[in-house]
Amino acid sequence: MTAKTFEDLPGAGRVPRHVAIVMDGNGRWAQKRHLPRVAGHKQGVDALKRTVHACLRRRVQVLTVFAFSSENWNRPAEEVAGLMELLVLALSREVPELHKNGVQLHFPGDKTGLSARVVRGLESAAVKTVGNQALVLNVCFNYGGRWDMVQAARRLAEQGIEINEETLSAGMALAHVPDPDLLIRTGGESRLSNFLLWQSAYTELYFSDGLWPDFDEIELDKALTDFAGRERRFGQTSAQAPGSALPTSGRQHA
Repeated sequence: MTAKTFEDLPGAGRVPRHVAIVMDGNGRWAQKRHLPRVAGHKQGVDALKRTVHACLRRRVQVLTVFAFSSENWNRPAEEVAGLMELLVLALSREVPELHKNGVQLHFPGDKTGLSARVVRGLESAAVKTVGNQALVLNVCFNYGGRWDMVQAARRLAEQGIEINEETLSAGMALAHVPDPDLLIRTGGESRLSNFLLWQSAYTELYFSDGLWPDFDEIELDKALTDFAGRERRFGQTSAQAPGSALPTSGRQHA
């Protein structure tokens, strides 16, 4: 019999603190329906809303999503323009509800390539939700893992600070949250695509064949159940690092 609630699922008591998602498949979802690609991105926003609410109910502490990569500028100009407009619209429509539900918003990524209008929207949303504690939502926009490492190293060099693992981690765009415990990628691809390269060193990876606009609580629970059954050793033996334990070291979000 199919479980009716998340609490009925195996391993429901072992929820990852930080879930990251590569939201892949919006364009293919639209093409299968003979719709413009931007229609898939609009449906993707709805899938993200569902996922945020599901994470809140499951008491996930941090959700990080890949909304727009630094490589996405190479897509058709019409699609890029549609994505930018969709972001501005989503901010104006969704931030009040996210704020009401205690979601704290961050937008890791390179702001220099964005329009002043988009930057104002991102900054306003972050300021409005800065005190919220129910869920930290990182929407990575114009983000790339290689960019993240380079910008952190450059900043340390400019300040004359020694570059080591600790200082580089502190300079990353997601230094305000612990590293992801679970990274989900939808769309049938099995790669990171330049997402959270530094932060995912010991992250559990889960790949789904479903397209992102179809992602829902059932698909999320499949990933969470799979995660709960894994043994996480972090370079240690099974005896040293029981599979039920999440790492106690690392950054903690406020």
